[in-house]
Amino acid sequence: MSEPKIEVIKYARKLNLTNLSILRSGNISKRVREKGIDGFYITPSGMKYDILKPKDIVFVSLKGKFDKKKKPSSEWQFHRDIYVNKKEAKAIVHAHSTCATAVSSHQKNIPAFHYMVAVAGGEDLKCAKYATFGSKQLSKNIIKALKNRAACLIANHGQVAFGDSLEKTFELAQEIENICHQYINALRIGIPKILSKKEMKIVLGKFKNYKKG
Repeated sequence: MSEPKIEVIKYARKLNLTNLSILRSGNISKRVREKGIDGFYITPSGMKYDILKPKDIVFVSLKGKFDKKKKPSSEWQFHRDIYVNKKEAKAIVHAHSTCATAVSSHQKNIPAFHYMVAVAGGEDLKCAKYATFGSKQLSKNIIKALKNRAACLIANHGQVAFGDSLEKTFELAQEIENICHQYINALRIGIPKILSKKEMKIVLGKFKNYKKG
C-alpha cells in the first residue's frame, strides 16, 4: 500500500515547492485503512520533505496508536481528532504559510471583507485559540474553530484545512493563504467594509450549488 504514502509525500513536497511551508514545517495526512484498522498516513516528525520515502510515512490509528519505532508529526493529535470528528475528512493539510501565520498572530477571526471567505464554509474564517503545539488542548481548540468549517487559522501558528482528497484540500489551503494575503493588504489602507450576514448567506448558498454542479 505505497500509493497513498507516495501521495502524502507528493503534497508534503508541494508545501515547499509552493512556499506554503518551508523545510519541515507543516504536515500532510491522508485517511486510510491498513490491515483492517482505520487510521491515516502522516508525515514524520523532523524530516525534510525532499528526502522522504514511503517507509518514512507513519500510520496512526484513529485510536492514536502507532509503531513506536516511527515518530509521526508532532501534530498527529489534531489530525486524528479531525478525522474522528469530521467523517467527511479524507485528507488534511496543515501549513505555517506566511500570511495565514501573520494574521493568526492577532488571534482574531477574518470577517467577510471578501466573499471568498466562504470557501472555508462559513461567513467568516475562524481562528482557533492558542495552545502549545502538539497538545490535546490545541486539538480541542481546532475542532471548535472547525465547527461548520473546512478550514481555520491557528493562533500564533498557521492554518489547517481538510477535504475529500489531498488535491482539493491543498487547493483550499492555498485559498486560505491568498485570503489572508488580501486581508493584510486591505488593512494597509484602512478598515475594510464587511459584507452583511444576508449577503454571505446568499454566497454560501451559491458555493454549495457550485460544488454540486
